[in-house]
Amino acid sequence: MAQATFAAGCFWGVEAAFRKLPGVVSARVGYSGGTTAEPTYREVCAGTTGHAEAVEVEYDPALISYETLLESFWSQHNPSAAVGPGSRRKDQYRSAIFFHTPEQEVAAIASRDRLARSGRYKDPIGTEIASAPPFHRAEEYHQRYLEKQHGFDPR
Repeated sequence: MAQATFAAGCFWGVEAAFRKLPGVVSARVGYSGGTTAEPTYREVCAGTTGHAEAVEVEYDPALISYETLLESFWSQHNPSAAVGPGSRRKDQYRSAIFFHTPEQEVAAIASRDRLARSGRYKDPIGTEIASAPPFHRAEEYHQRYLEKQHGFDPR
């Protein structure tokens, strides 16, 4: 099995979308890319930790490629939307790919560059690509949230 970590806005829908993909063994929501050792949802939403809402995906590379996961990631959000001061998008909803291997880094950069050249977005792609920092699993009530709250069946 292999791991991949992505941030693409609110983690509930991102988790559900990845769970639908054949070859994805599991997906869990949490927080990555910040400075607090054990962040809580409240702290992340307050913007005091620097974390992004993220999804950690466990997948079988014999059944699904990392490139296919990247395609799904790009299709789930607008990676050109700005974050930070003056923006409507909060930092915890930023677009990020947290790579676990050098091969994932190369693939992430190549896919970002292809998307940028495609002309699909008029604004620059603002997706952060960084080595996977510690992943902090979100509180249990966030796991499979859409399934639990709305009867969403990802399969």
